[in-house]
Amino acid sequence: MTERTILITGCSSGIGLDAARGLRARGWRVFASCRAEADCARLRAEGFDSPQLDYADTASITRALAEVLEATGGRLDALYNNGAFAIPGAVEDLPTDALRALFEANVFGWHELTRQVIPVMRAQGHGRIVNCSSVLGLVPMPWRGAYVASKHALEGLTDVLRIEMADTPLRVILIEPGPVTSHIRRNSVPHFERWVNWRASPRAAQYEASLLKRLYAPPSKDRFELPASAVTRVLVHALEAQRPKPRYYVTVPTHLMGTLRRLLPTRALDWIIARAR
Repeated sequence: MTERTILITGCSSGIGLDAARGLRARGWRVFASCRAEADCARLRAEGFDSPQLDYADTASITRALAEVLEATGGRLDALYNNGAFAIPGAVEDLPTDALRALFEANVFGWHELTRQVIPVMRAQGHGRIVNCSSVLGLVPMPWRGAYVASKHALEGLTDVLRIEMADTPLRVILIEPGPVTSHIRRNSVPHFERWVNWRASPRAAQYEASLLKRLYAPPSKDRFELPASAVTRVLVHALEAQRPKPRYYVTVPTHLMGTLRRLLPTRALDWIIARAR
């Protein structure tokens, strides 16, 4: 049997790193990409193929994919789009340039890489594209407007792509985790400090009472939080099942919010979310 190959983005830690290790253990040849070259070097020392790939840099996307295809003889069985970052802050305090920067990495870069991968998969006659969304692609949450917007956009693009690819051998799949152990909160702090002038905000007191405590407090486990391996388990099904599901929910909050979104009026759901933050 030919070795199965997958390109995974955002493998420096968390969901991407666990997926890379878990799939390698199952016999996949994993190309575990990272945005920072230092993280790539660390993964190469661990035995991975690790191309440097920055979603905000189209040239790096093209180079990374070319490196993968050169190593595999032009074959790529699966793509797992995972790398992303957050900029916490109230929507009224987010500079539009901050939103542009986040969309460049969280949406446009995913789209660019996916577009470059599709011809490869079409030519070989098979392929799976898995996009890691979030419960925040289903429902909103205060202080997370930029990230929510990017995940809602991703959901829409992925849903349309799935329908459009139905007449091909390609399968397009969404994974929607809720709270999962990762460094995304810690990694969001520099972006928050760069873009959000919270002291000048009319919500300064709310920042001090809520968001700042969450961002700068010692790491703690959220309620219902699961390890990254919970996402890897459903990723394995998405990649290896003969008939993968179009979308996979991970964690209790995702299942709950997915149900409430269908059943409740908007005002009722807003009331619940406002008290759950």
